[in-house]
Amino acid sequence: MGDENQVIEIEKIGSAYDVVIIGAGPAGMFAAYELAAGKLKILVIDMGRDIDKRFCPMKTQSYCMHCTPCEIMCGVGGCGTFSDGTLNLRPDIGGDLAALTGDQTEAWELVDRVDKVFLKFGAPQGALLTEGPEIEELKRRAASVGARFIEIKQRHIGSDNAPAVIGRFKQDLVDKGVDFMIETEVQDLLVEGGACKGVTLSGGRVIRARYVLLSPGRRGCNWVSEMIENHDLEARYGGIDIGVRVEVPAIIMDPVTKINRDPKFHIQSRRYDDFVRTFCTNRRGFVVKEEYEDFIATNGHSMANTESENTNFAFLVHIELTEPMENTTKYARSIAKLATTIGGGKPVLQRMGDLRRGRRSTKERLAKNLIVNTLKDVTPGDISMALPHRIVMDIIEGLETLNEIIPGVASDSTLLYAPEVKFYAMHLKVDRQMETSIKNLFAAGDGAGLSRDIVNAAATGIMAAEGIMKKAKEDLKKADDTKKQIVKALMVEKPLTD
Repeated sequence: MGDENQVIEIEKIGSAYDVVIIGAGPAGMFAAYELAAGKLKILVIDMGRDIDKRFCPMKTQSYCMHCTPCEIMCGVGGCGTFSDGTLNLRPDIGGDLAALTGDQTEAWELVDRVDKVFLKFGAPQGALLTEGPEIEELKRRAASVGARFIEIKQRHIGSDNAPAVIGRFKQDLVDKGVDFMIETEVQDLLVEGGACKGVTLSGGRVIRARYVLLSPGRRGCNWVSEMIENHDLEARYGGIDIGVRVEVPAIIMDPVTKINRDPKFHIQSRRYDDFVRTFCTNRRGFVVKEEYEDFIATNGHSMANTESENTNFAFLVHIELTEPMENTTKYARSIAKLATTIGGGKPVLQRMGDLRRGRRSTKERLAKNLIVNTLKDVTPGDISMALPHRIVMDIIEGLETLNEIIPGVASDSTLLYAPEVKFYAMHLKVDRQMETSIKNLFAAGDGAGLSRDIVNAAATGIMAAEGIMKKAKEDLKKADDTKKQIVKALMVEKPLTD
């Protein structure tokens, strides 16, 4: 592991910055935190707004204002800032740190380091534990119906408290000399002679740097794909998750969420044997809409100080594609675009009972429904018109299985919002130091396909920072050796000749 007190000095010849970090989400922020320990000139660039200026108009309006870029998806803190703020303190949830580090112990140490930083900046001290008779009972009930409950130590910050935590985090970086360039879009990477030498901003401005960290977050998946194609970066297609955002009365989920705030249930569907899972549970929370470039999606968040009468969670089907069609991102985007078209630019909302009966939900049926939807900017409709049949069947079967563990989850009045899509981008090929196939270009976080949640994204940011510092030391030593060789050669006397 890296020495936090290590000081690195890099000779700046023709470089505006030592390190440019693309993205101010968990990966970028934690990388900057580690790099700030050395005497490095660091710049963090993000297309969104600063943490104290991020505000979704839907908090006061009942409809989406189509902000560009989306206030929920972009800005300092990343999209995780407004999606509940739950830290899943395991290296194998939201990614696979052990596969990246090559060592299980080191993977757990990274999770602990991430947790300590969040605590330093004001995350609540109490964490939900993973042991006890209630946890054992949940595991037993899940196993009895062929499902699996994943016990996770969790820390809940809350969407309302997260901005303050992120604000203190960012101020600490600024105090240490880290520069931020907010509301600025990176257009391209500056690659010369097989090495990354900086970035090009929208408008053509070039910022040079010795090292660049590619960590644009989930919102940057499509842009990362463009960089892969334009610069021949080595990468592979990863899986995707497509499904719905489920909303039920909080009283239905309370017996489980009081034990584990963000419970993870894994299910194999009977008909197709597909992997279905719960994700991002928001106890007494709110469903929100996400704006992408050419489609919409749903998400959820919960706050520490404001509650609704409902609980929501994502219910996702995992999809892997093989030849000849391997582009999972393009496939997921096509589904999301179709759902957006059917919803008239809004998420499609349907009652579980209507989906079972093969009929669309209407405003009249929703008005009589026992559950009142927390997201108002929706279109009542038929999810089976938007999602592939196989995914719809997986969702119905999976919720009916989950209903045996949590009675009431699959009742006729349960609300389903579509689409819920989790893009994991193309998985960039990186070495142990998180360096890509292009020299001096490092990668971390969700947008690079290397993580799928806050903690794992932050951990990959730490790994990338350590990789950059190691590379900086090696480059500095090479430069010193070269200088010594030049000096030595100049000091050698030339032989006398007649």
